[in-house]
Amino acid sequence: MSISYDETLAHLVHIIENLSDDMTPEARYQCLLEHLAHLFPCDAASLMQLEGQVLRPVAIVGLSPDTLGRRFPVSEHPRLQRIIDSDTPVQFPHDSELPDPFDGLVTGHQGSLKVHDCVGTRLMLDNAPWGLLTLDALEAGSMKSMAPEAFRTAIAMSNATVRMVSLINRLEVRVEQEQAVSQSLIADQVVEMIGQSTAMQSLQEEIKVVAGSDLSVLVLGETGTGKELVAGAIHKQSHRRHAPMIHINCAALPGNIIESELFGHTRGAFTGAVKDRKGKFEIANHGTLFLDEVGELPLSEQVKLLRVLQNGEIQRVGSDQQIKVDVRIIAATNRDLAVEVKEGKFRADLYHRLSVYPIHVPPLRERAQDVLLLSGYFLELNRARLGLDCLRLSEACNALLQTYAWPGNVRELEHAVSRAALKARSVVRMDRGKAGDGFVTVEPEDFDMQMHSFEGKSDTLGMLSTASKSVALPEGDAPLKVLLDNYQRTLIRHLLKQQGGNWAAIARILQVDRANLHRLARRLGLKGR
Repeated sequence: MSISYDETLAHLVHIIENLSDDMTPEARYQCLLEHLAHLFPCDAASLMQLEGQVLRPVAIVGLSPDTLGRRFPVSEHPRLQRIIDSDTPVQFPHDSELPDPFDGLVTGHQGSLKVHDCVGTRLMLDNAPWGLLTLDALEAGSMKSMAPEAFRTAIAMSNATVRMVSLINRLEVRVEQEQAVSQSLIADQVVEMIGQSTAMQSLQEEIKVVAGSDLSVLVLGETGTGKELVAGAIHKQSHRRHAPMIHINCAALPGNIIESELFGHTRGAFTGAVKDRKGKFEIANHGTLFLDEVGELPLSEQVKLLRVLQNGEIQRVGSDQQIKVDVRIIAATNRDLAVEVKEGKFRADLYHRLSVYPIHVPPLRERAQDVLLLSGYFLELNRARLGLDCLRLSEACNALLQTYAWPGNVRELEHAVSRAALKARSVVRMDRGKAGDGFVTVEPEDFDMQMHSFEGKSDTLGMLSTASKSVALPEGDAPLKVLLDNYQRTLIRHLLKQQGGNWAAIARILQVDRANLHRLARRLGLKGR
Protein backbone atom coordinates (compact mmCIF):
# COMPACT_ATOMS: atom_id res chain seq x y z
CA MET A 1 0.00 0.00 0.00
CA SER A 2 1.52 3.33 -1.08
CA ILE A 3 1.23 6.50 0.98
CA SER A 4 0.62 10.04 -0.24
CA TYR A 5 3.25 12.67 -0.92
CA ASP A 6 2.03 14.69 2.09
CA GLU A 7 2.37 11.68 4.39
CA THR A 8 5.85 10.99 3.05
CA LEU A 9 6.86 14.60 3.61
CA ALA A 10 5.43 14.54 7.15
CA HIS A 11 7.52 11.48 8.07
CA LEU A 12 10.68 13.05 6.65
CA VAL A 13 10.02 16.28 8.57
CA HIS A 14 9.61 14.30 11.80
CA ILE A 15 12.91 12.52 11.17
CA ILE A 16 14.68 15.85 10.67
CA GLU A 17 13.07 17.31 13.80
CA ASN A 18 14.22 14.32 15.84
CA LEU A 19 17.83 15.11 14.97
CA SER A 20 17.67 18.22 17.17
CA ASP A 21 15.72 16.62 20.05
CA ASP A 22 17.36 15.57 23.31
CA MET A 23 17.07 11.80 23.05
CA THR A 24 19.04 8.70 23.94
CA PRO A 25 20.76 6.97 21.00
CA GLU A 26 18.33 4.03 21.30
CA ALA A 27 15.28 6.32 21.20
CA ARG A 28 16.71 8.27 18.25
CA TYR A 29 17.32 5.09 16.26
CA GLN A 30 13.86 3.75 17.12
CA CYS A 31 12.10 6.95 15.99
CA LEU A 32 14.01 6.90 12.72
CA LEU A 33 13.13 3.28 12.02
CA GLU A 34 9.44 3.67 12.89
CA HIS A 35 9.08 6.53 10.43
CA LEU A 36 10.93 4.58 7.71
CA ALA A 37 8.74 1.52 8.32
CA HIS A 38 5.70 3.66 7.56
CA LEU A 39 7.24 4.95 4.33
CA PHE A 40 7.97 1.58 2.75
CA PRO A 41 5.92 -1.60 2.07
CA CYS A 42 7.56 -3.79 4.70
CA ASP A 43 6.41 -6.03 7.53
CA ALA A 44 9.59 -5.56 9.54
CA ALA A 45 12.64 -3.31 9.66
CA SER A 46 15.90 -3.28 11.56
CA LEU A 47 18.84 -1.01 12.24
CA MET A 48 21.95 -2.98 13.17
CA GLN A 49 25.31 -1.63 14.29
CA LEU A 50 28.53 -3.39 13.31
CA GLU A 51 30.76 -4.15 16.30
CA GLY A 52 33.88 -5.91 15.09
CA GLN A 53 32.45 -8.67 12.92
CA VAL A 54 29.12 -8.91 14.75
CA LEU A 55 25.92 -6.98 14.02
CA ARG A 56 23.91 -5.81 17.04
CA PRO A 57 20.29 -4.68 16.57
CA VAL A 58 19.82 -1.17 17.98
CA ALA A 59 16.24 -0.66 16.75
CA ILE A 60 13.53 -2.97 15.39
CA VAL A 61 10.01 -2.69 14.02
CA GLY A 62 7.73 -5.68 13.46
CA LEU A 63 10.20 -8.18 14.94
CA SER A 64 9.91 -10.18 18.16
CA PRO A 65 11.15 -8.24 21.23
CA ASP A 66 13.95 -10.71 21.90
CA THR A 67 15.58 -9.72 18.59
CA LEU A 68 17.23 -6.79 20.38
CA GLY A 69 19.11 -9.28 22.52
CA ARG A 70 20.37 -11.35 19.59
CA ARG A 71 23.78 -10.92 17.98
CA PHE A 72 24.45 -11.73 14.32
CA PRO A 73 28.04 -12.68 13.35
CA VAL A 74 28.44 -11.50 9.75
CA SER A 75 30.30 -14.66 8.75
CA GLU A 76 27.28 -16.80 9.73
CA HIS A 77 24.72 -14.80 7.72
CA PRO A 78 25.47 -14.58 3.97
CA ARG A 79 22.72 -12.00 3.31
CA LEU A 80 24.15 -9.65 5.90
CA GLN A 81 27.65 -10.27 4.53
CA ARG A 82 26.52 -9.34 1.02
CA ILE A 83 24.87 -6.13 2.21
CA ILE A 84 27.87 -5.05 4.30
CA ASP A 85 30.21 -5.68 1.33
CA SER A 86 28.09 -3.74 -1.19
CA ASP A 87 28.44 -0.03 -2.02
CA THR A 88 24.82 0.08 -3.20
CA PRO A 89 21.51 -1.19 -1.75
CA VAL A 90 20.96 -4.94 -2.16
CA GLN A 91 17.56 -6.44 -2.98
CA PHE A 92 17.29 -10.21 -2.79
CA PRO A 93 14.99 -12.15 -5.15
CA HIS A 94 12.01 -13.76 -3.43
CA ASP A 95 13.34 -17.23 -4.26
CA SER A 96 16.88 -16.55 -2.99
CA GLU A 97 18.42 -19.63 -1.38
CA LEU A 98 20.32 -17.50 1.13
CA PRO A 99 18.66 -17.81 4.57
CA ASP A 100 17.23 -14.62 6.03
CA PRO A 101 18.34 -13.98 9.64
CA PHE A 102 14.85 -12.71 10.50
CA ASP A 103 12.97 -15.79 9.28
CA GLY A 104 10.47 -16.67 12.01
CA LEU A 105 10.98 -13.44 13.95
CA VAL A 106 8.39 -11.25 12.18
CA THR A 107 5.43 -10.69 14.52
CA GLY A 108 1.71 -10.15 14.08
CA HIS A 109 1.23 -12.34 10.99
CA GLN A 110 -0.39 -15.70 10.40
CA GLY A 111 0.72 -18.31 7.90
CA SER A 112 4.25 -18.37 6.49
CA LEU A 113 6.93 -17.03 8.82
CA LYS A 114 9.63 -16.82 6.18
CA VAL A 115 10.74 -13.51 4.69
CA HIS A 116 10.20 -13.48 0.90
CA ASP A 117 11.22 -9.94 0.03
CA CYS A 118 14.23 -8.19 1.49
CA VAL A 119 16.23 -5.07 0.76
CA GLY A 120 19.18 -3.81 2.77
CA THR A 121 21.80 -1.12 2.62
CA ARG A 122 25.07 -0.44 4.33
CA LEU A 123 25.33 2.69 6.48
CA MET A 124 28.65 4.52 6.66
CA LEU A 125 30.39 6.61 9.30
CA ASP A 126 33.80 8.23 8.78
CA ASN A 127 34.29 6.30 5.53
CA ALA A 128 33.84 2.95 7.29
CA PRO A 129 30.81 0.64 7.58
CA TRP A 130 28.73 1.56 10.64
CA GLY A 131 26.02 -1.04 10.18
CA LEU A 132 22.91 -1.95 8.18
CA LEU A 133 19.36 -0.84 7.49
CA THR A 134 17.09 -3.73 6.42
CA LEU A 135 13.47 -3.87 5.27
CA ASP A 136 11.69 -7.24 5.11
CA ALA A 137 8.34 -8.34 3.76
CA LEU A 138 6.59 -11.71 4.03
CA GLU A 139 4.92 -11.33 0.63
CA ALA A 140 7.03 -11.72 -2.50
CA GLY A 141 7.19 -8.63 -4.70
CA SER A 142 6.30 -6.16 -1.94
CA MET A 143 9.38 -4.04 -2.54
CA LYS A 144 8.68 -3.50 -6.26
CA SER A 145 6.48 -0.49 -5.48
CA MET A 146 9.24 1.20 -3.50
CA ALA A 147 10.43 4.43 -5.16
CA PRO A 148 14.25 4.45 -5.58
CA GLU A 149 14.53 8.16 -4.81
CA ALA A 150 12.54 7.68 -1.58
CA PHE A 151 14.87 4.89 -0.51
CA ARG A 152 17.92 7.04 -1.29
CA THR A 153 16.43 9.73 0.94
CA ALA A 154 15.89 7.14 3.67
CA ILE A 155 19.54 6.11 3.44
CA ALA A 156 20.64 9.74 3.69
CA MET A 157 18.42 10.26 6.75
CA SER A 158 19.77 7.11 8.36
CA ASN A 159 23.37 8.15 7.78
CA ALA A 160 22.61 11.61 9.19
CA THR A 161 21.14 10.06 12.34
CA VAL A 162 24.15 7.79 12.76
CA ARG A 163 26.51 10.76 12.36
CA MET A 164 24.49 12.81 14.86
CA VAL A 165 24.59 10.07 17.50
CA SER A 166 28.31 9.59 16.92
CA LEU A 167 28.96 13.32 17.26
CA ILE A 168 26.98 13.55 20.49
CA ASN A 169 28.84 10.57 21.91
CA ARG A 170 32.20 12.08 21.01
CA LEU A 171 31.29 15.38 22.63
CA GLU A 172 30.18 13.63 25.81
CA VAL A 173 33.40 11.66 25.93
CA ARG A 174 35.42 14.85 25.43
CA VAL A 175 33.53 16.78 28.10
CA GLU A 176 33.86 13.98 30.65
CA GLN A 177 37.46 13.26 29.56
CA GLU A 178 36.74 9.58 29.10
CA GLN A 179 38.41 7.37 26.60
CA ALA A 180 36.69 4.66 24.62
CA VAL A 181 36.46 1.37 26.47
CA SER A 182 39.19 -0.97 25.22
CA GLN A 183 39.00 -4.69 24.62
CA SER A 184 38.30 -6.65 27.78
CA LEU A 185 41.24 -8.45 29.37
CA ILE A 186 38.99 -10.75 31.37
CA ALA A 187 39.37 -14.39 30.40
CA ASP A 188 40.26 -13.41 26.82
CA GLN A 189 36.63 -12.78 25.87
CA VAL A 190 34.17 -9.91 25.83
CA VAL A 191 30.93 -10.51 27.74
CA GLU A 192 28.16 -7.99 27.24
CA MET A 193 25.87 -6.57 29.93
CA ILE A 194 22.44 -6.67 28.29
CA GLY A 195 19.49 -4.67 29.58
CA GLN A 196 17.41 -1.55 29.03
CA SER A 197 15.36 -1.56 32.25
CA THR A 198 15.47 1.35 34.68
CA ALA A 199 17.35 -0.84 37.15
CA MET A 200 20.04 -1.65 34.58
CA GLN A 201 20.35 1.97 33.48
CA SER A 202 20.93 2.97 37.11
CA LEU A 203 23.52 0.20 37.47
CA GLN A 204 25.35 1.35 34.34
CA GLU A 205 25.39 4.91 35.69
CA GLU A 206 26.85 3.70 39.00
CA ILE A 207 29.57 1.82 37.11
CA LYS A 208 30.35 4.91 35.06
CA VAL A 209 30.62 7.06 38.19
CA VAL A 210 33.04 4.82 40.09
CA ALA A 211 35.07 3.35 37.21
CA GLY A 212 37.34 6.37 36.76
CA SER A 213 38.45 6.33 40.40
CA ASP A 214 40.67 3.96 42.36
CA LEU A 215 38.10 3.43 45.13
CA SER A 216 37.52 -0.09 46.36
CA VAL A 217 34.16 -1.40 45.19
CA LEU A 218 31.97 -3.98 46.89
CA VAL A 219 29.54 -5.59 44.43
CA LEU A 220 26.49 -6.97 46.20
CA GLY A 221 23.76 -9.16 44.78
CA GLU A 222 22.12 -12.55 44.71
CA THR A 223 23.72 -15.58 43.10
CA GLY A 224 23.46 -15.47 39.31
CA THR A 225 22.85 -11.72 38.93
CA GLY A 226 26.11 -11.07 37.08
CA LYS A 227 28.40 -9.59 39.73
CA GLU A 228 31.48 -10.67 37.79
CA LEU A 229 30.21 -8.81 34.71
CA VAL A 230 29.83 -5.66 36.81
CA ALA A 231 33.40 -6.02 38.06
CA GLY A 232 34.59 -6.50 34.48
CA ALA A 233 32.70 -3.41 33.31
CA ILE A 234 34.27 -1.29 36.05
CA HIS A 235 37.73 -2.49 35.06
CA LYS A 236 37.14 -1.94 31.33
CA GLN A 237 36.06 1.65 31.93
CA SER A 238 38.94 2.45 34.30
CA HIS A 239 42.39 3.86 33.58
CA ARG A 240 43.75 0.41 34.53
CA ARG A 241 42.05 -1.31 31.60
CA HIS A 242 45.35 -1.95 29.77
CA ALA A 243 46.62 -3.92 32.78
CA PRO A 244 45.19 -7.31 33.75
CA MET A 245 42.12 -7.97 35.86
CA ILE A 246 42.80 -11.05 37.99
CA HIS A 247 39.89 -13.10 39.31
CA ILE A 248 40.17 -15.17 42.45
CA ASN A 249 37.25 -17.14 43.91
CA CYS A 250 37.72 -17.02 47.67
CA ALA A 251 35.15 -19.77 48.23
CA ALA A 252 37.06 -22.23 46.06
CA LEU A 253 40.38 -21.95 47.92
CA PRO A 254 41.29 -24.34 50.76
CA GLY A 255 42.25 -22.40 53.88
CA ASN A 256 45.84 -23.65 53.87
CA ILE A 257 46.68 -22.14 50.46
CA ILE A 258 44.75 -18.86 50.50
CA GLU A 259 47.75 -16.85 51.70
CA SER A 260 50.00 -18.36 49.03
CA GLU A 261 47.43 -17.69 46.30
CA LEU A 262 47.02 -14.07 47.32
CA PHE A 263 50.58 -13.12 48.24
CA GLY A 264 52.80 -15.82 46.66
CA HIS A 265 55.52 -17.88 48.27
CA THR A 266 59.26 -18.55 48.14
CA ARG A 267 61.01 -21.80 47.36
CA GLY A 268 60.99 -24.12 50.38
CA ALA A 269 58.36 -22.11 52.27
CA PHE A 270 56.34 -25.30 52.71
CA THR A 271 56.23 -28.85 51.39
CA GLY A 272 55.72 -28.73 47.63
CA ALA A 273 57.03 -25.18 47.22
CA VAL A 274 59.76 -26.09 44.74
CA LYS A 275 60.21 -22.58 43.34
CA ASP A 276 59.33 -18.94 43.97
CA ARG A 277 55.80 -18.08 42.92
CA LYS A 278 54.00 -14.79 42.50
CA GLY A 279 50.62 -14.35 44.16
CA LYS A 280 47.54 -12.77 42.64
CA PHE A 281 48.39 -9.33 44.05
CA GLU A 282 51.71 -9.23 42.20
CA ILE A 283 50.19 -10.54 38.98
CA ALA A 284 47.51 -7.84 39.16
CA ASN A 285 50.01 -5.02 39.83
CA HIS A 286 48.82 -1.77 38.17
CA GLY A 287 45.57 -3.56 37.35
CA THR A 288 42.53 -4.87 39.21
CA LEU A 289 42.10 -7.78 41.63
CA PHE A 290 38.58 -9.19 41.74
CA LEU A 291 37.87 -11.03 45.01
CA ASP A 292 34.77 -13.07 44.27
CA GLU A 293 32.80 -14.52 47.21
CA VAL A 294 34.91 -12.44 49.60
CA GLY A 295 32.50 -13.25 52.43
CA GLU A 296 33.89 -16.80 52.44
CA LEU A 297 37.37 -15.70 53.59
CA PRO A 298 38.31 -17.10 57.03
CA LEU A 299 38.84 -14.49 59.76
CA SER A 300 42.52 -15.49 59.99
CA GLU A 301 43.05 -14.48 56.34
CA GLN A 302 40.92 -11.36 56.56
CA VAL A 303 43.46 -9.63 58.81
CA LYS A 304 46.26 -10.33 56.29
CA LEU A 305 44.17 -8.93 53.44
CA LEU A 306 43.40 -5.84 55.54
CA ARG A 307 47.11 -5.21 56.08
CA VAL A 308 47.72 -5.15 52.33
CA LEU A 309 44.83 -2.74 51.74
CA GLN A 310 46.18 -0.42 54.44
CA ASN A 311 49.86 -0.43 53.45
CA GLY A 312 49.88 -1.37 49.75
CA GLU A 313 52.56 -3.96 50.51
CA ILE A 314 52.61 -7.75 50.43
CA GLN A 315 54.94 -10.34 51.85
CA ARG A 316 55.35 -13.71 50.20
CA VAL A 317 54.97 -16.78 52.40
CA GLY A 318 58.45 -17.70 53.61
CA SER A 319 59.97 -14.26 52.90
CA ASP A 320 60.69 -11.19 55.04
CA GLN A 321 60.84 -8.86 52.03
CA GLN A 322 58.04 -6.32 51.56
CA ILE A 323 56.84 -5.88 47.96
CA LYS A 324 55.01 -2.71 46.96
CA VAL A 325 51.89 -3.29 44.83
CA ASP A 326 49.46 -0.91 43.13
CA VAL A 327 46.19 -2.81 42.83
CA ARG A 328 42.55 -1.72 42.66
CA ILE A 329 40.29 -4.02 44.66
CA ILE A 330 36.81 -5.05 43.56
CA ALA A 331 35.09 -7.56 45.84
CA ALA A 332 31.79 -9.37 45.43
CA THR A 333 29.50 -11.34 47.70
CA ASN A 334 25.94 -12.59 47.93
CA ARG A 335 26.06 -12.31 51.72
CA ASP A 336 24.91 -9.37 53.83
CA LEU A 337 28.32 -8.40 55.20
CA ALA A 338 26.86 -5.77 57.52
CA VAL A 339 24.97 -8.56 59.29
CA GLU A 340 28.06 -10.78 59.20
CA VAL A 341 30.02 -8.00 60.95
CA LYS A 342 27.42 -7.77 63.73
CA GLU A 343 27.57 -11.55 64.16
CA GLY A 344 31.37 -11.52 64.35
CA LYS A 345 31.81 -13.51 61.13
CA PHE A 346 33.48 -10.71 59.17
CA ARG A 347 35.91 -8.03 60.32
CA ALA A 348 34.35 -4.57 60.55
CA ASP A 349 37.58 -2.80 59.52
CA LEU A 350 37.95 -4.97 56.40
CA TYR A 351 34.27 -4.47 55.54
CA HIS A 352 34.70 -0.69 55.62
CA ARG A 353 37.88 -0.92 53.51
CA LEU A 354 36.15 -3.02 50.85
CA SER A 355 32.83 -1.16 50.77
CA VAL A 356 34.11 2.34 50.06
CA TYR A 357 31.72 2.30 47.08
CA PRO A 358 29.06 -0.43 47.31
CA ILE A 359 27.10 -1.36 44.17
CA HIS A 360 23.95 -3.46 44.29
CA VAL A 361 23.22 -5.66 41.26
CA PRO A 362 19.43 -5.96 40.88
CA PRO A 363 17.86 -9.43 40.69
CA LEU A 364 16.20 -10.43 37.44
CA ARG A 365 12.72 -10.25 38.98
CA GLU A 366 13.25 -6.48 39.23
CA ARG A 367 14.25 -6.34 35.55
CA ALA A 368 11.19 -7.81 33.85
CA GLN A 369 11.78 -5.56 30.85
CA ASP A 370 15.16 -7.24 30.25
CA VAL A 371 13.98 -10.86 30.30
CA LEU A 372 13.14 -11.00 26.58
CA LEU A 373 16.36 -9.22 25.57
CA LEU A 374 18.43 -11.70 27.57
CA SER A 375 16.36 -14.56 26.20
CA GLY A 376 17.07 -13.37 22.66
CA TYR A 377 20.80 -13.27 23.41
CA PHE A 378 20.77 -16.83 24.77
CA LEU A 379 18.49 -18.06 21.96
CA GLU A 380 20.91 -16.80 19.33
CA LEU A 381 23.83 -18.54 21.06
CA ASN A 382 21.88 -21.80 21.13
CA ARG A 383 20.68 -21.38 17.54
CA ALA A 384 24.30 -21.35 16.41
CA ARG A 385 25.28 -24.25 18.67
CA LEU A 386 22.38 -26.41 17.51
CA GLY A 387 22.87 -25.56 13.83
CA LEU A 388 19.34 -24.17 13.40
CA ASP A 389 18.11 -21.62 10.86
CA CYS A 390 15.76 -20.00 13.37
CA LEU A 391 15.12 -20.39 17.09
CA ARG A 392 12.29 -18.25 18.42
CA LEU A 393 9.94 -17.91 21.40
CA SER A 394 6.20 -18.27 21.01
CA GLU A 395 4.03 -15.41 22.25
CA ALA A 396 2.87 -17.60 25.13
CA CYS A 397 6.53 -18.06 26.13
CA ASN A 398 7.09 -14.31 26.03
CA ALA A 399 4.29 -13.78 28.55
CA LEU A 400 5.30 -16.64 30.84
CA LEU A 401 9.00 -15.78 30.98
CA GLN A 402 8.17 -12.26 32.14
CA THR A 403 5.97 -13.47 35.02
CA TYR A 404 8.39 -16.05 36.44
CA ALA A 405 10.27 -15.02 39.62
CA TRP A 406 13.72 -16.24 38.42
CA PRO A 407 15.15 -17.16 41.84
CA GLY A 408 18.37 -18.17 40.08
CA ASN A 409 18.47 -14.87 38.17
CA VAL A 410 20.27 -14.49 34.80
CA ARG A 411 22.19 -17.73 35.25
CA GLU A 412 18.92 -19.63 35.69
CA LEU A 413 17.45 -17.94 32.61
CA GLU A 414 20.49 -18.91 30.53
CA HIS A 415 20.28 -22.56 31.56
CA ALA A 416 16.48 -22.63 31.17
CA VAL A 417 16.68 -21.25 27.61
CA SER A 418 19.43 -23.73 26.70
CA ARG A 419 17.41 -26.69 27.98
CA ALA A 420 14.21 -25.46 26.33
CA ALA A 421 15.97 -24.95 23.00
CA LEU A 422 17.31 -28.50 23.08
CA LYS A 423 13.91 -29.94 24.00
CA ALA A 424 12.11 -27.85 21.38
CA ARG A 425 14.47 -29.07 18.66
CA SER A 426 13.90 -32.72 19.59
CA VAL A 427 10.11 -32.21 19.74
CA VAL A 428 10.13 -30.56 16.31
CA ARG A 429 11.89 -33.58 14.86
CA MET A 430 9.36 -35.92 16.48
CA ASP A 431 6.02 -34.12 16.23
CA ARG A 432 6.21 -30.52 15.03
CA GLY A 433 7.77 -31.16 11.67
CA LYS A 434 5.72 -28.63 9.73
CA ALA A 435 8.39 -25.92 9.65
CA GLY A 436 11.34 -28.27 9.20
CA ASP A 437 14.23 -29.19 11.47
CA GLY A 438 15.98 -25.86 11.06
CA PHE A 439 12.97 -23.77 12.09
CA VAL A 440 12.13 -24.16 15.80
CA THR A 441 9.64 -22.35 18.03
CA VAL A 442 10.09 -22.76 21.78
CA GLU A 443 6.77 -23.35 23.56
CA PRO A 444 5.94 -23.07 27.31
CA GLU A 445 5.98 -26.86 27.71
CA ASP A 446 9.65 -26.87 26.67
CA PHE A 447 10.55 -25.08 29.92
CA ASP A 448 10.83 -27.45 32.85
CA MET A 449 10.49 -24.99 35.74
CA GLN A 450 7.23 -24.13 37.45
CA MET A 451 6.07 -20.71 36.29
CA HIS A 452 4.88 -18.45 39.11
CA SER A 453 4.52 -14.73 39.76
CA PHE A 454 7.11 -12.42 41.28
CA GLU A 455 7.94 -13.20 44.90
CA GLY A 456 7.86 -10.60 47.64
CA LYS A 457 5.32 -8.36 45.87
CA SER A 458 2.31 -8.78 48.13
CA ASP A 459 0.47 -5.73 46.86
CA THR A 460 0.85 -6.75 43.24
CA LEU A 461 -0.07 -10.35 43.99
CA GLY A 462 -3.17 -9.17 45.82
CA MET A 463 -4.20 -7.15 42.76
CA LEU A 464 -3.57 -10.14 40.53
CA SER A 465 -5.67 -12.33 42.78
CA THR A 466 -8.53 -9.84 42.87
CA ALA A 467 -8.45 -9.34 39.11
CA SER A 468 -8.23 -13.07 38.39
CA LYS A 469 -11.55 -13.67 40.12
CA SER A 470 -13.32 -11.81 37.32
CA VAL A 471 -11.58 -13.61 34.45
CA ALA A 472 -14.15 -15.50 32.40
CA LEU A 473 -12.63 -18.77 31.20
CA PRO A 474 -13.67 -19.72 27.64
CA GLU A 475 -15.81 -22.80 27.34
CA GLY A 476 -14.33 -25.93 25.79
CA ASP A 477 -10.72 -26.24 24.70
CA ALA A 478 -9.08 -22.81 24.48
CA PRO A 479 -5.56 -22.09 23.22
CA LEU A 480 -3.11 -20.89 25.86
CA LYS A 481 -2.76 -17.57 24.02
CA VAL A 482 -6.52 -16.92 24.36
CA LEU A 483 -6.36 -17.63 28.09
CA LEU A 484 -3.36 -15.36 28.55
CA ASP A 485 -4.89 -12.52 26.53
CA ASN A 486 -8.12 -12.82 28.49
CA TYR A 487 -6.26 -12.72 31.80
CA GLN A 488 -4.05 -9.78 30.81
CA ARG A 489 -7.06 -7.83 29.50
CA THR A 490 -9.00 -8.31 32.73
CA LEU A 491 -5.99 -7.49 34.91
CA ILE A 492 -5.23 -4.24 33.07
CA ARG A 493 -8.91 -3.19 33.21
CA HIS A 494 -8.91 -3.84 36.96
CA LEU A 495 -5.75 -1.77 37.47
CA LEU A 496 -7.03 1.03 35.23
CA LYS A 497 -10.06 1.38 37.46
CA GLN A 498 -8.02 1.14 40.65
CA GLN A 499 -5.31 3.58 39.53
CA GLY A 500 -7.67 6.07 37.92
CA GLY A 501 -6.34 5.48 34.42
CA ASN A 502 -2.70 6.16 35.43
CA TRP A 503 -0.73 4.07 32.92
CA ALA A 504 2.63 4.94 34.50
CA ALA A 505 1.46 3.58 37.87
CA ILE A 506 0.17 0.40 36.23
CA ALA A 507 3.52 -0.10 34.47
CA ARG A 508 5.32 0.22 37.81
CA ILE A 509 2.97 -2.26 39.49
CA LEU A 510 3.41 -4.81 36.70
CA GLN A 511 7.14 -4.08 36.42
CA VAL A 512 7.01 -3.59 32.66
CA ASP A 513 8.21 -0.84 30.38
CA ARG A 514 5.46 1.77 29.85
CA ALA A 515 5.85 1.72 26.05
CA ASN A 516 5.50 -2.08 26.05
CA LEU A 517 2.40 -1.79 28.24
CA HIS A 518 0.82 0.66 25.78
CA ARG A 519 1.57 -1.70 22.87
CA LEU A 520 0.06 -4.64 24.77
CA ALA A 521 -3.04 -2.59 25.62
CA ARG A 522 -3.52 -1.65 21.96
CA ARG A 523 -3.18 -5.30 20.91
CA LEU A 524 -5.74 -6.32 23.52
CA GLY A 525 -8.18 -3.65 22.31
CA LEU A 526 -7.92 -1.57 25.50
CA LYS A 527 -6.49 1.49 23.82
CA GLY A 528 -6.83 3.27 20.48
CA ARG A 529 -4.24 2.77 17.77
